[in-house]
Amino acid sequence: MIREDLRNIAIIAHVDHGKTTLVDEMLKQGGVFRDNQVVEDRVMDNNDLERERGITILAKNTAAHYKDVKINIIDTPGHADFGGEVERVLKMVNGVLLLVDAFEGPMPQTRFVLQKALELGHKIIVVVNKVDKPGARPAEVADEVLELLLELDANDDQLDSPMVYCSGRAGTASLDPEKEGTDLVPLFETILSHIPAPQGDPEKPLQMLVSSIDYNEYVGRIAIGRIENGSLRPNQEVTICDYHEDKAPYKSKIVNIYQIEGLKRVAAEQATVGDIVCFSGVENITIGDTICQLGNVDPLPFVKISEPTVEMTFSVNDSPFAGREGKFVTSRQLRDRLFRELLKDVSLRVSETENTDSFRVCGRGEMHLSILIETMRREGYEFQVSTPRVLYKEIDGKLYEPTEELVIDVPEESLGSVMEKMGARKGELTHMQQVGSRFKVEFIIPSRGLFGYRSEFLTDTRGEGIMSAVFHDYQPFKGDIPRRQTGSLIAFETGEAVTYGLYNAQERGTLFITAGTPVYEGMIVGSNPKGDDMAVNVCKTKHLTNTRASGSDDALRLVPPRVLSLEDSLEFIGDDELVEITPKNIRLRKKILDNNQRMKAVNKKN
Repeated sequence: MIREDLRNIAIIAHVDHGKTTLVDEMLKQGGVFRDNQVVEDRVMDNNDLERERGITILAKNTAAHYKDVKINIIDTPGHADFGGEVERVLKMVNGVLLLVDAFEGPMPQTRFVLQKALELGHKIIVVVNKVDKPGARPAEVADEVLELLLELDANDDQLDSPMVYCSGRAGTASLDPEKEGTDLVPLFETILSHIPAPQGDPEKPLQMLVSSIDYNEYVGRIAIGRIENGSLRPNQEVTICDYHEDKAPYKSKIVNIYQIEGLKRVAAEQATVGDIVCFSGVENITIGDTICQLGNVDPLPFVKISEPTVEMTFSVNDSPFAGREGKFVTSRQLRDRLFRELLKDVSLRVSETENTDSFRVCGRGEMHLSILIETMRREGYEFQVSTPRVLYKEIDGKLYEPTEELVIDVPEESLGSVMEKMGARKGELTHMQQVGSRFKVEFIIPSRGLFGYRSEFLTDTRGEGIMSAVFHDYQPFKGDIPRRQTGSLIAFETGEAVTYGLYNAQERGTLFITAGTPVYEGMIVGSNPKGDDMAVNVCKTKHLTNTRASGSDDALRLVPPRVLSLEDSLEFIGDDELVEITPKNIRLRKKILDNNQRMKAVNKKN
């Protein structure tokens, strides 16, 4: 049976090439919204963090209609840190729209997501997006995509992929780079003619692979996947098994089935071959499980998700300010929350350590873990995290470390400082190309060489540089990389920072706090350019005498402090430091708070 009334597609692209904006327009022109309905931009990014950062973190499902055909669309993340999301949702579709920015051309993540789609043998439609952007070069970019397809060993069918030239924001598409479109009809027509309709046998026993998991407090875990064979009804009894045989097959019951219409889930009485459905009722369902006819164990193959490359230690907050701001502060609550995250994030690993208050959390990159930290912080959790560390491997008795493929796009005048920093961080130059007054440079660099570099990079390029990295492979250990050039300014006593104390401390370096900030002994209040740690007394007040009034402090001028974001804080801290995370504050501190004990530990180490 071939379902001509249905198409399943995924939209894949590099970060910020306009996937979510294009989906908005496809939904508007696909009749999901009323003509007069007010719709916010990037309607698919429904999570606060996604809206603030302008990125997609979780793959989303939606559906539009065109000429009596339902088009299921999956909007995927562009960041390689969320590559686990992309790998598995591609199992639900028959073809992909590969979106490429008409100015930037193919970027590292474009290659990463395209490779995954080619491995699965999917049909591809190349969408050159943002053709109305100043400096756009659609025809050249189309050639670059063809070169990329050749490089990635695409088959003849994939090399013959149709090209569509779009402006996601204007909602127009055209098959000719020279002509401007009026609507998205050329794109919809290309989808119908080029993407194969799903097929399977509705008479065969049921088979459905779970490719994504959602979580709802009322019904528990909601599994999402595509029916390969057979059909599914509410209250049906099924057998659940998995291809890698990690657990024995077991019997369960599907309670409710939902199909996706626009942005809503609509209860369905039945679903058949090719339908992408959500269902609830199976408690321990996980990604990669196959739902089969009762008693008929026939699991579908599933890609093993790529292994994590970075780890951090999450531990209970034990600072003097612990428990003041958070709702969830105990090790039991922290443990439950981390293990609950595993239910929906397949790229994450959490394990217990010898210390009952600490947990080892491994992820695909700094961004992957910082999103988890920020999400937990907003939920009211209070905890501490260590500096990120890479995960090494031993192969044939030698130490191997993860490396990244890094692409940097910088103005000509910043090229020198970037090359110098890359050399110090063991980066290997692989390609260099001049585009106008800018240079596009590619490196292979150890993952740990990128820790702490992003903020330096923005300073070196005056905010005009673009950098993006994607996991490359494991290579032999490259030797030591100097981590941080600056030392820390550490609060000498517990109290409240005052103008007089800060005024004296700011001569020693850059401050991170303002007057009135509560501090404790061992808390980091600034950075010291000399490279050594230095204790400063920011709570020190002026001694009053009968000849000096307390108001004479008003003349002291403080330099505005450098306010660190969560990512900046994780980049800044050294191995003997921690970031204290609470719903209201992010503080940096030393692991050993007592000044005397810390000095003894440093002397012992030296």
